[in-house]
Amino acid sequence: MRTGDGAKTLEVVRDVASLRAKVREWRRQDETVGLIPTMGALHDGHLALVKAALDSCDHAVTTIFVNPTQFAPNEDFEAYPRDEADDLSKLQALSADVAFVPPVEEMYADGFSTSVAVSGLTEGLCGATRPHFFGGVATVVSKLLLQALPDKAFFGEKDYQQLQVVTRMARDLDIPVEIVGVPTVREADGLAMSSRNWYLSPEERAAAPALYKVLCDIAAKLSAGQTSAAAIAEGRTVLEAAGFGPIDYIEVCDASSLEPLETADRPARVLAAAHLGRTRLIDNVAVG
Repeated sequence: MRTGDGAKTLEVVRDVASLRAKVREWRRQDETVGLIPTMGALHDGHLALVKAALDSCDHAVTTIFVNPTQFAPNEDFEAYPRDEADDLSKLQALSADVAFVPPVEEMYADGFSTSVAVSGLTEGLCGATRPHFFGGVATVVSKLLLQALPDKAFFGEKDYQQLQVVTRMARDLDIPVEIVGVPTVREADGLAMSSRNWYLSPEERAAAPALYKVLCDIAAKLSAGQTSAAAIAEGRTVLEAAGFGPIDYIEVCDASSLEPLETADRPARVLAAAHLGRTRLIDNVAVG
């Protein structure tokens, strides 16, 4: 549907049957579908995913669902930012086609007892401190992919481990979708855009770009031949001096398998998760 000026009117659907009916309608016309799974609180990083979908597919479906199964009891599920009206306004401005905004009971019906687990890739990095997280992500993303059956699904590289987990899950389960990674969108000072950035106090926000700077410095040192242990130790000192702590990890990993590396003798990624006040920030950069 289009408005009087020719722009698309965003359609909001809240149940799987309506979503599938819309996708069937597009399929009858041989049109392609891009899926953008989000938890809402949309910022320019999310909107870059929507734009990538609209650039390469005929239609874009953005999901907005704060997934309870990826939060531990002591995490911020209840406090996680939510502003559906603002999210829908941003999607309308991009001429996105559909927002899928299901209630929890639509995604997890009474008696739901199935989960999806991806071993190996999930055991280190964020998986070491948030062991519940990737099971929740793999389960909800597999459901969204099967509900929409898109041609492509778009994920940001900021959540790099998540991107690798979803890619492996879709491959291993033979879900017929191309998983597309989209480069991290950053603020002018380098801070990776994240819905959780709004938790930062003004003083913490001023210190936050140090994380990206440290990762870039480590990547440069690795490219110059320094070992990961030495480069990481120096970076950890800089982050602690900037007010970060605790630091969950700073690691240099194989860009595909996420195996830890001592030297950057293959495509590699520097990844980190560190707390600044009550906010846990994650980021990563490529080496070379």
